[in-house]
Amino acid sequence: MSNVNIYVEANPNPNSLKFVADRMLLSNNEIKDYPNAKSAVESPIAMALFEFKYIERVFIMSNFITITKNDLVDWDEVKLELRNFIKKFIEEEGKIINNSINKKEESKSLKDIDKKIIQILEEYIKPAVEQDGGAIQFESFEKGTVKVALQGACSGCPSSMITLKSGIEKLLKRFIPEVKEVVAEGV
Repeated sequence: MSNVNIYVEANPNPNSLKFVADRMLLSNNEIKDYPNAKSAVESPIAMALFEFKYIERVFIMSNFITITKNDLVDWDEVKLELRNFIKKFIEEEGKIINNSINKKEESKSLKDIDKKIIQILEEYIKPAVEQDGGAIQFESFEKGTVKVALQGACSGCPSSMITLKSGIEKLLKRFIPEVKEVVAEGV
């Protein structure tokens, strides 16, 4: 595989960094979020990253990998090592996901209001969240409550609840009067 360039971006979560490649790692709209090594069995690169004892979460999307670390190390101590590791892995291995293990589940029928919520999330929210190395996914809408999943840098970010309530909830309430509350699952 040819030379890969990787650069590092900070994001609002002090325990996460975004490692951006100069090529696509996953196809459009594909998101892989691995909260632990056990969940990363389909991804050779995520499994390899979990070998670093300080890594707590690996999130892969389009052309970036967001890594969340624990408090055992500072980013200044490890970010160059991780950048070089990711670069070398992509150049030598090239395998981000084992497609034979990869499974796609997506056939729940959506109500009109669900589609409207998803459209607003896609258009207004996702670009900003992705810029910070994370993702937001619609889970459900029931009795006025929108449930979303926060992934990547957003998971465990100190400012994610402020963003959720002050930004996302207000926006959805303004566009869709039926929305009374937005909650994040698994945060």
